[in-house]
Amino acid sequence: MADRRRINGPVGTTLPPVYDSPPPPRNSAEKPENAIRKIFLQTGVTPSASGSAYLELVNPNPTGPSNTSLKLSCTVHGPRALPRSAPFSPHIILTTHVKYAPFATKKRRGYLRDSSERDLGVHLETALRGAIIADRWPKSGVDIVVTIVEGDQDRNTAENRREDGWDTMNVLSGCITVASAAIADAGIDCVDTVAGGVAALVAKDATSPPSIVLDPAIVDYHKIYAACCIAYLPTRDEVTNIWFKGQLPGADIMLYNNMVERCLVACRNANHVVVTALKKTINPEEEVS
Repeated sequence: MADRRRINGPVGTTLPPVYDSPPPPRNSAEKPENAIRKIFLQTGVTPSASGSAYLELVNPNPTGPSNTSLKLSCTVHGPRALPRSAPFSPHIILTTHVKYAPFATKKRRGYLRDSSERDLGVHLETALRGAIIADRWPKSGVDIVVTIVEGDQDRNTAENRREDGWDTMNVLSGCITVASAAIADAGIDCVDTVAGGVAALVAKDATSPPSIVLDPAIVDYHKIYAACCIAYLPTRDEVTNIWFKGQLPGADIMLYNNMVERCLVACRNANHVVVTALKKTINPEEEVS
């Protein structure tokens, strides 16, 4: 006999109805080519940690054909003393851990870290190592844990199942930015706030020539030739990590330099969000422009 008191949900995914006026044309809702997507950043979201931050990339057109979103949570534990059995270290020991939530992507993730998550952790550690003043805490350690609540993948269009890993560039950029805000919230001395930025060489359709865009939503483009993610210290004008993926047409070095320059523009825009969020943390009642 069936249980009449329980209402079973649908087997597949469903979308809620939107009772609103028709959305504007796609081109009018897209972000400018020289701008990044809007970022929501807030610190102090985890009281039990020494420092924490939450980052979310706001989709410029949530009712459009694609619906991508990036949501990251970062916690910082430490600095704390290393065990007595650990060898003496004149500087702080930095440990980074990046993990997708099981429901973060279309393909369900396992509970153990795979190779892509370990690569993200290595790049994140390299990016943050150049910003932290490590000799302030000898024989100490700090753990930085980034949880990817939602990856930058499209969940609505079933026909677009691109699984070539281009979205990891945007994920790494967000991890660098949110970890920088969490480290500052923990009170760890740094030479500067580090920010991540992404630029990609894409083609909008099969007939259009390739062009460089900032902070690309991967599913919105027909083909991605190459992508570059950079961790940048704006005040010191230093790059702490660079990750390039893909192949440029004709191996043009000038095109590579242009991609790097556009990445730095994205980093400066993201750093402005980090500085604004930290100022708001210090003076919550003061309006920060």
